[in-house]
Amino acid sequence: MTQLTEAPLAPRAAASPTRLIAAVCAAHFVSHYYIIILAPLLPYVRADYGVTYTEIGFAIATFNVVSAALQTPAGFLIDRFGARILLFWGLLLGAVAFVLAGLVHSFWFLVAMFAIAGVGNTVYHPADYALLSQHVREHRIGQAFSVHTFAGMLGSALAPPTLLMMQTLWGWRGAFIGAGIGGLIVAALVLMVRDPQPLPAVRPQAHDASASKAGGWTMLMSPAILLNLMFFVLLAVMNSGMNNYSVVALGALFGTPVDTANIALTSLLMLTAIGVLAGGLVVTRTALHAIVAGLGLVGMVVTAALIAAFDLHTVALIAVMSAFGFFSGVISPSRDMIVREATPPGAFGRVFGFVTTGFNLGGIVAPMLFGALMDAGQPRWVFIGVAISALLAVATVTTVPKRPRPEA
Repeated sequence: MTQLTEAPLAPRAAASPTRLIAAVCAAHFVSHYYIIILAPLLPYVRADYGVTYTEIGFAIATFNVVSAALQTPAGFLIDRFGARILLFWGLLLGAVAFVLAGLVHSFWFLVAMFAIAGVGNTVYHPADYALLSQHVREHRIGQAFSVHTFAGMLGSALAPPTLLMMQTLWGWRGAFIGAGIGGLIVAALVLMVRDPQPLPAVRPQAHDASASKAGGWTMLMSPAILLNLMFFVLLAVMNSGMNNYSVVALGALFGTPVDTANIALTSLLMLTAIGVLAGGLVVTRTALHAIVAGLGLVGMVVTAALIAAFDLHTVALIAVMSAFGFFSGVISPSRDMIVREATPPGAFGRVFGFVTTGFNLGGIVAPMLFGALMDAGQPRWVFIGVAISALLAVATVTTVPKRPRPEA
């Protein structure tokens, strides 16, 4: 049975799925670019408004509160009204929000725009995975997920250098506006591309009734799905700590220059993208996805602990942060396959929309936690907290059961 069978996109004139898949990957690039947008610009935004790290963290937390609250309902709306059109509206909301945040001089307006961008952020994972599930054949779905994830990680990796370049030219406000214009271009691309003919859906058999019923909220509360949710929460805490606070934490802890720390962060994000492609090759060659993810998480524990313990100079710092990024990327395709293995047939879109709210839940907690640590003069604990989160994630990922068998 295909993983997503409800409310298929209305067929149009014959069109290649390649363009649609490219548009989906471009949208995922933009979503990750927007998630990282504040990290390299944080010192400039904080200085401009004269706010604390905790107050800046409130903007990030607001984005994630909204996303966490609305992402699962967005998944149901996507099943009902179609993925592509809602993906367009999500891109449009995020792009307009960041353009306005750059134009209006008000910190609380900035916070409000991050909330609006959070609404736009809710559609990406449910819409992207719904579209891929409808238009990519089963034997290539793992590779499609890997390329899709790679596009998102590439957006994260290119965000710091391009945002800093725009900041140098036009200030941080110009960087926000430039990022918004990029989102508008991708929104137009998604709007113009035509839906190809969906792959034929297999009708559910009589014995699948329990699986169909399980596709609602009761199934989302099962232990297997909740463990996946916790796994994603911990991943979000790790990513937030490294992506949003490593630059300022390294400066406070070891006096690392901002430029050097941003180069290390860019290397981390680039190696994350490369690691995703490597992980995509791994998932096609083994079914031991939990072991692969567990080993990658152990690598993240070790590298984060090294950063916390030692004043690594430029080359060593870049190497260790790059290794952290590579381990983070390698586990991503295995992460997606673990979700599939815990999901009843026909419920993949809703389950993925639900478990990826863990990114937002972690994004709510992490800025407040790491911001408070920075304000308390404890930058070392940013990296210790990342290492502890990775260690806890090992326990969750190695205990997730596979999908329950449907009743006879």
